[in-house]
Amino acid sequence: MTDLLQAMKDRHSVRSYLIRPIEGTKAALLYKAVQESNRESGLHIQLMLNEPKAFSGRLARYGSFHNVNSYFAIVAKDGMEEAVGYYGEKLVLLAQRLRLNTCWVAVTYSRRKVPCECAPGEKLRIVIAVGYGETQGVPHKEKDRLITDMYRTQGDIPDWFRVGMEAAMLAPTALNQQKFRFYLRGNTVRAKALPGPYTKIDLGIVKCHFELAAGKENFSWV
Repeated sequence: MTDLLQAMKDRHSVRSYLIRPIEGTKAALLYKAVQESNRESGLHIQLMLNEPKAFSGRLARYGSFHNVNSYFAIVAKDGMEEAVGYYGEKLVLLAQRLRLNTCWVAVTYSRRKVPCECAPGEKLRIVIAVGYGETQGVPHKEKDRLITDMYRTQGDIPDWFRVGMEAAMLAPTALNQQKFRFYLRGNTVRAKALPGPYTKIDLGIVKCHFELAAGKENFSWV
């Protein structure tokens, strides 16, 4: 758990990468994690290694991406946005623990050039760049909101909830918008996405951070 919390703190979005392939051992661990995530979730995540075409066009240049040669392509059916965020972020945190860098990418890549497989009813939802960054990224921007603005409850706040909320505040969200809200009642927790672009995917990312930090044994989702 300490390693996971540190990974949340250390992980920053990276857009420029070294021309260095992800070596065999690390690649094997990423492939294994993708397979496990797909079995648990019903998603169709695919790891694309040494595939630069998706980040070779105008959109990638506009997004300041450089030397992105590997990425996770997250393919899913409609209504699975939260799972996309949750399981995608688990892969992001694994990559960070393997000393790799990542970046969630929603728009600034060439979607048509991604050679992923899509079964009937599925489509590519988002990709996550992965590799060895030229830098470790920029530390998390100081948030304008206080942590107390992000939840609603009555009574005392248990330690596990406080730790979970601190981890949730470290979660990457589209446009750094943090449009989510948590509700605590006893030992049950409800998390809600607020209106905005990609907030349902963001909610999955945030819930992943919260759950890992708070401990699944301490609460139930409602």
